[in-house]
Amino acid sequence: MLLILVIAAVILLAGRVLGLSSRTQIAALVVLFALVLFFQLTLPVGNPIKDATGSLANWAIFAGVAAIVVGYRAILQRLRRDASETEASPVAPDKFSEAELNRYARHIVLREIGGPGQKKMKTARVLVVGAGGLGAPALQYLAAAGIGTIGVIDDDVVDSSNLQRQVIHTDARIGMPKVFSAQEALQAQNPFVTIRPYHRRLEADMAAELFADYDVILDGTDNAATRYLVNRIAVELGKPLISGAITQWEGQLSLFHPASNGPCYACVFPNEAAAGLAPSCSEAGVVGALPGVVGSMMAVETIKHVTGSGATLIGKMLIYDALYSETRLITLKSDPACSVCGQLPK
Repeated sequence: MLLILVIAAVILLAGRVLGLSSRTQIAALVVLFALVLFFQLTLPVGNPIKDATGSLANWAIFAGVAAIVVGYRAILQRLRRDASETEASPVAPDKFSEAELNRYARHIVLREIGGPGQKKMKTARVLVVGAGGLGAPALQYLAAAGIGTIGVIDDDVVDSSNLQRQVIHTDARIGMPKVFSAQEALQAQNPFVTIRPYHRRLEADMAAELFADYDVILDGTDNAATRYLVNRIAVELGKPLISGAITQWEGQLSLFHPASNGPCYACVFPNEAAAGLAPSCSEAGVVGALPGVVGSMMAVETIKHVTGSGATLIGKMLIYDALYSETRLITLKSDPACSVCGQLPK
């Protein structure tokens, strides 16, 4: 048997040296093993040629092992070919892969969203200002919902005091910039969306250029100056602004969009609150689950606006009192004398 294997190796080696095709080499091996089988079946026991070519039992074992090896290699080649074909034919930006269809199935069966609405979310671009208490749940649900491109801007880093409510961050990421912590969490949550982190403070000299690249702006900051800046730039560019705020046990949110005949943030709050009247969460405290409620509502408003579902909070403000389990919906009106949107053409 060893002699036959040596002859087979010589055939393969000679084929490579002489540049013979694989088909020719395989044909030579088939002839060799056909002769072996002929000798094994026709020659009597004890014949030196038959003994030199092994035994049927040994060749049966060899054939079985060879079949397993060849089959394994064939399966690997098939898997590699399939993977290459997948990489060479990526899903179009406005199409869904099978994995995405399965992921968003509960949206697609909703009459108000369906396939067209999910496609709108896939191509939507949403910017979240602030990756803190409100930004954290809003980001998570926007990514989970399939908003195609999500930007997040924040200059802060994760602190242990954030973890009581900013559920997108973890203890292991304390000290990491919040935008990169959020990016890590969101990419792990949904690999089909694009996350754009901006680790910097929102300033007037770059806000317009940044906002211009997005369809919807979410503001979850607790800084008054930033809130008024976000509102002014959103109004100038005609972008819808979903704004939320929380303190202690109470939260509020609205969709400000003067371009769609709604008021802007400055119509409702024309001036910054006097010192001490609107303390930050670090000063007044906040119950940990409250940002989750209001931030999730902000994500819902975004989904409704992008897909055109239901009635949004344009011209309305939702106030949620968690301590007494009460909600109130108040009507907001545009201020013709508003310094931000009062002179816009109607």
